[in-house]
Amino acid sequence: MPVAARSIGEAFVTIAGRDRVRDDAGARAAAAVDGQLPRWVVRPALIDQLSRIVALAHDDGLVVVPRGGGSALELGRPPARVDVVIDLSGLDQVLEYNPDDLTITVQAGITAGALAALLAPRRQFLALDPPGAATRTLGGMTATNATGPLRVRYGTMRDLLLGVRFVQADGVVTWGGSKVVKSVSGYDVPKLMVGALGTLGVLGELTLRLHPLPDAERSWLVLLASSEAAQAFVERVIASPLQPNRIEFFNDRALRSVLVEGAAAGVAVSIGSVAEAVRTQGEHLGTLATAEGARVVPLSEGFWSRAARASMPEANETVLHVASLAGRLAATERAIGDAVRTASPGAEISMSGCAGLGTFRVLVGHASAAEMAVATAGLRAWLAELKGSVVIARGSAELRKAVDPWGPLEAGPFALMRALKDEFDAKRVLNPGRFVGGL
Repeated sequence: MPVAARSIGEAFVTIAGRDRVRDDAGARAAAAVDGQLPRWVVRPALIDQLSRIVALAHDDGLVVVPRGGGSALELGRPPARVDVVIDLSGLDQVLEYNPDDLTITVQAGITAGALAALLAPRRQFLALDPPGAATRTLGGMTATNATGPLRVRYGTMRDLLLGVRFVQADGVVTWGGSKVVKSVSGYDVPKLMVGALGTLGVLGELTLRLHPLPDAERSWLVLLASSEAAQAFVERVIASPLQPNRIEFFNDRALRSVLVEGAAAGVAVSIGSVAEAVRTQGEHLGTLATAEGARVVPLSEGFWSRAARASMPEANETVLHVASLAGRLAATERAIGDAVRTASPGAEISMSGCAGLGTFRVLVGHASAAEMAVATAGLRAWLAELKGSVVIARGSAELRKAVDPWGPLEAGPFALMRALKDEFDAKRVLNPGRFVGGL
């Protein structure tokens, strides 16, 4: 081992403790990103340790990759280099909980499942439900802007994150935002961190807005003869007085993964409120479905958990996040199918998404990297007129080298993003090259 590497490793040990610094082959392989093995894996237990680790890496010109639960390592461009992986799972404490104010401050390494268990006795919850949420860290969900069906009512992490405490690229600990719901000072800093993939700072603490669990909640699946009928039904629901918690579209293959019986398309709707309001809105929902010639199937309590598991990809599947328009649901579903099957006739496509917002999660199996590159380019070309986008949320390193996983970006917004990266991380210490435009 070179003397310089040995001294840096010992410095990490001095900061975090010998049991929290790993450089053995097994630990390095487990923390690899797209085949790039880190030289060290460090698991801090305190924000101060995190700060000193990042500062040391900054001063020695090392590349730092923050890691939460490791569920989104195939998001972004493959890294050219990985020196230090900082495992944030050791920062998993609840720091301040104000149930009367519906706010909580936690460390970034706590999982959504652990937080849900803590909040359950007070009948409160964090309204984020991306696939695999129970084992995902809140810092990772923030860095990747992970969302699920609940976003149609409660929004995304940008709407729920009130404040952040993060470590800048030079190791300086910085606070942005507020610990209360009603605040105007500094709110832009938390929003900058959402979806930035850890390229602007390493998240240490999050202050989050909570919501009360509804007194009652029921869900129904509306089975329809086509995606056009599904679109018409969704438009009726949105134009109605109904206030759904979720309104999720499923194509035929996605339906078969969550329900014994299938249909050409389906829309699952959940409504949460007081019991009488749920009953009344459920009856109204049935009336709207009947008007479209659809059949309504009451769903069991575990449906959304099954749907989340079904949207987790198999080892050989590519995941696309497609942003379109709610009013073009049917056309978007056809465009996805056309683009993928033209490039790969034998591909299998499972599609679900937030029908009220026009955002979709597409799982594609049995398609090569070259075929998926062609399909992605074709779909992006179709969506360009709608100002939509396609992000490769999960795919092989080969695919993400062949085609930009983020897609094209206009010059003005990219210049702003590059200026922010220059301001926050001029030396390109934090996850360099993986974000939009190679930032």
